[in-house]
Amino acid sequence: MTDRSAQLHSLSIDRDEPEVRSGVSLVTVLGLLVVTIAVTAALMWFFVAPQAPAPATSPVAANTPAAVQPATETPPPARTSGLVASGYVVARRQATVSAEITGRIRDVLVEEGTRVEEGQVLALLDDTRARIQLDLLQSQLNAATARIRSLAAQLTEARLVASRASDLAARDIGPQANVSATQSQVDSLVAQLAAARADREAAAVMVVSQQDLVDRHIVRAPFAGIVIAKNAQIGEILSPSSAGGGFTRTGVATLVDMESLEIEVDVNEGQIGRVSPGQRVEARLDAYPDWRIPAHVEAIIPTADRSRATIQVRVAFDERDNRILPDMAARVIFME
Repeated sequence: MTDRSAQLHSLSIDRDEPEVRSGVSLVTVLGLLVVTIAVTAALMWFFVAPQAPAPATSPVAANTPAAVQPATETPPPARTSGLVASGYVVARRQATVSAEITGRIRDVLVEEGTRVEEGQVLALLDDTRARIQLDLLQSQLNAATARIRSLAAQLTEARLVASRASDLAARDIGPQANVSATQSQVDSLVAQLAAARADREAAAVMVVSQQDLVDRHIVRAPFAGIVIAKNAQIGEILSPSSAGGGFTRTGVATLVDMESLEIEVDVNEGQIGRVSPGQRVEARLDAYPDWRIPAHVEAIIPTADRSRATIQVRVAFDERDNRILPDMAARVIFME
């Protein structure tokens, strides 16, 4: 019974012995908890950046007026009068160039965008018949000049004959009838010579007139500018008095003086009192909305449009630029 009691006693649990396994498990759990808290705090610090505290403002500084603090002075910007008008860019000098006569176009020497000077040749008309007539008149002038020379020589000879006849008659050697006949010949040649000289002057005038007609077959630029439209082609008929259509043209090209560009705007007649000649203006083109162009009021047209109750105002640019083109839409802002 003693051995069996000893074996049963060895299988019993001693309540006074410390629980080693339970102790190790608790430490592990506590360690994991500490690590989890540390990782969580680190993540919160990483993703949520701390903000620097605002500097404390003392009551004295808060009550100090802002005017006593130094600041950089800048000039005040130009103020607008609140008046805005719309219009278009127009040219004061613009012309559709044509010839003064009717003729067939032989050559056109310009294209759109060509810059020309005053007097430059734009086109040529067929002047064949005009030159033939000029040659004929020149021949008639030469013939009149030659006839004058012939009559002048005949007159010189007739005067010598008349002089001899007078001498012979004075010495009673020759008849008096010879004196009369030779003198009559002289008078006739004098009259013929005067008529020949008049004919030569008339022929010279006709030659000059025909030369002017030949020159009219040349179309020249009336002023310096840029060609914005080519209105005719080679072979078409040009006639300044024609209404156009078919192969008949009334002009060769449209020429614009870019130095005369300005803006025409319509201002409501109730606001015209806020506009004065010479007033500063800021122009803006619809093609370049961020480009502010300095300008000024050139003139106020002294008449009103009763249908729209507006008055036209001309605005001139203070500076020229190749980007400004005719018929561009523009807005004008009037300055105080």
